[in-house]
Amino acid sequence: MIRNIFIAAVLMAATLVAAPAQAAQNPPAIEKEKGAERLGEPEKASTAVAKSAVTKHRVRINGKEIAYTATAGELPVLNDAGETEAEIFYVAYNVENRDPAHPRPLLFIFNGGPGAASIWLHLGAIVPRRVQMLPDGNMPAPPFRLIDNSFSWLDQADLVFVDPVGTGYSRAAKPETTKNFAAVRGDIDSLGRFVRLYLTRSGSWNAPLFLVGESYGTFRCAGLSEYLIEHGVALNGMILISSILNLQTTSFDNGNDLPYQLFLPSYAATAWYHKKLAPPLQGDLERTLAAAEQWAATGYQEALNKGDRLSAQGRRDAVEKLASFTGLSASFVDNRNLRVDSRSFVKELLRDRGQMLGFMDSRFTAANLEPGSTSGFDPTVATIRPPFSAAFNGYVREELGYRSDLEYFTLGGGIGHWDWEAKNSYADTSDNLRNTLAKNPYMRVFIASGSFDLATPHFATEYTVAHLGLTPELRKNITLRRYRSGHMMYLETAALGQLKQDVEGFIRQTLKEQAK
Repeated sequence: MIRNIFIAAVLMAATLVAAPAQAAQNPPAIEKEKGAERLGEPEKASTAVAKSAVTKHRVRINGKEIAYTATAGELPVLNDAGETEAEIFYVAYNVENRDPAHPRPLLFIFNGGPGAASIWLHLGAIVPRRVQMLPDGNMPAPPFRLIDNSFSWLDQADLVFVDPVGTGYSRAAKPETTKNFAAVRGDIDSLGRFVRLYLTRSGSWNAPLFLVGESYGTFRCAGLSEYLIEHGVALNGMILISSILNLQTTSFDNGNDLPYQLFLPSYAATAWYHKKLAPPLQGDLERTLAAAEQWAATGYQEALNKGDRLSAQGRRDAVEKLASFTGLSASFVDNRNLRVDSRSFVKELLRDRGQMLGFMDSRFTAANLEPGSTSGFDPTVATIRPPFSAAFNGYVREELGYRSDLEYFTLGGGIGHWDWEAKNSYADTSDNLRNTLAKNPYMRVFIASGSFDLATPHFATEYTVAHLGLTPELRKNITLRRYRSGHMMYLETAALGQLKQDVEGFIRQTLKEQAK
């Protein structure tokens, strides 16, 4: 059974369809023969596969022109005997640092899935080039193009985008060993080895370090944070986008009532957006969300906890309330025994309009060709996959000068079954985050969530953070920010700008506090 919807979206898509000065001048030395000195014009490769490519570029961010070096290449995953078990593809962006005594912050960036390459944060939000989407985040008509990204984070830090084994161009040394990396611990171990080797080869051991993750990438970052500190690498901070650390919060399993209450505010936000609520709730979104969250944590939770002991009147009251917050009919809610999973919700809310909703962004819709089924594709994935795939394949070859005949696995395709290593329980790396904060009380965490995200709902994230079991002092290390957007809040221009501003403030404030 698929236990959470952000994994389901990946599987449906697959089946249905910066460093210090010396690093800026000398990126990791992995056969740099493909480098070029002309700005943004890589040397034309004469072979089908290049181990690495180095190009120079310029960008204007916040009115300031920045010269930077981009390195697209591979690093080996070395076991303790020094043997190569896999090659991990990465793209690094480095700005020359004129003050070696104060190294630039360095961000290691991962997407999720599991099975997703780093392409989404890479060309969606963070680097000086981004995929041009419509202003509201929807897909434009093909052919697709890249545009300059004035909201790039490169003015704040050097950047390393990492594709875990089985994603992007990253491959196991032997195809039959790919399964070793398609597991929670194997994934974290390989990426921990990558980070340490990158720090060594780039001479970045004294740089302020941050991890950035989206979706399963946040699950990965939480586990990786403790792995790294146990191997002598302490982080300055983590930036978690659309976070999921505890899979119990999103797994609609029999006997697990937790997700129903945690998804309710996102259902309410979605119904509000599509104008399916009654006038008292259709006005101010923030007021509606606050009311939904309050009832979800009290009356709804109590009704769910009572189960079959719920009185007839109590059931009628709960049915009426749940219907009012979700925009669904009372009969539908009653027939679902007060328990509406996200697959049912995205097919039911706009059934009268012949449409279904997106999981990762419930504002996106598509024609509902199978109204009697809860299976199907995610309209969000259908919106993002073509433009990002086409744009990256052109970008990596023409602008970064890296050429490979391998398929770049963007979202599924490179891995099979994922081993969650959680017997009789739910996979959970929130303990790793808690332990890391205890071991490194300087570390700060910024968490961004979207109101219209039905893959990793904001209320589930807040629940997980509230149950970390931290001391009052350590709780101050975590900053939560919610955007009026979806899972990938950077798809639309307004939220992209706000995310950039918030991340910039977080990095500056973190380093300022740690310098005291």
